[in-house]
Amino acid sequence: MTTPPFQRARRPEHKEQRRQDILGAAATLGRRDGVRLVTLTGIAAEAGVHKSAVLRYFASREAVFLLLTADGWQDWATTVEEALHGPVDLQEVAALLAATLAEHPLFCDLLAHAQLNLERGVGKEQVRDFKVTTLDAVDRIARALTTTLPWMSRGQAVDVIGGATAMAAQQWQTSNPPETLACLYAEDPLLAHAASEFAPRLTRLVTLLLAGASATAAPNEA
Repeated sequence: MTTPPFQRARRPEHKEQRRQDILGAAATLGRRDGVRLVTLTGIAAEAGVHKSAVLRYFASREAVFLLLTADGWQDWATTVEEALHGPVDLQEVAALLAATLAEHPLFCDLLAHAQLNLERGVGKEQVRDFKVTTLDAVDRIARALTTTLPWMSRGQAVDVIGGATAMAAQQWQTSNPPETLACLYAEDPLLAHAASEFAPRLTRLVTLLLAGASATAAPNEA
């Protein structure tokens, strides 16, 4: 738990610091315990403030985590843009997308919760802000993909991004099971395949996505 240098944020810079402290606390707990188990009370305790102080900045835990999801989209877009440079083949792009997602574990966890409950727990304006931020990130990644793979259309790139993040959301939960499931996988060889490593499995799945996109590319694009 962190201790803030001031009891009540009154100056603008103190308010922004308090806001960032709350987001940082939520991110720390999300990475450590998994997003599903993090409560608003827990976030407040980690940030060193009372729950009422958190509610002055964020209407709910969903509001905190949806903002972190938006930040995750932008961070992933930046990582992909920096990693995709020079000529690479389809398999290398698949490995790169999987590896960059693996570098953002909290984002992968958040992807599973965003549409299921985070978007449903905030107001219309925050949902709109989230969608706009996400669309900007998707556009950035799509440009990087179509530059690297000239045969790929923008529509195909958007589909690949959607498929890759959907599979990352599901595969992250499978690859990081709660203790009960982890014990079950360890004890029962029939179920052990479910606990596959995240990046290698995601690489194989994204490779299939890209191969399908390549096979359906227009003749003048392939």
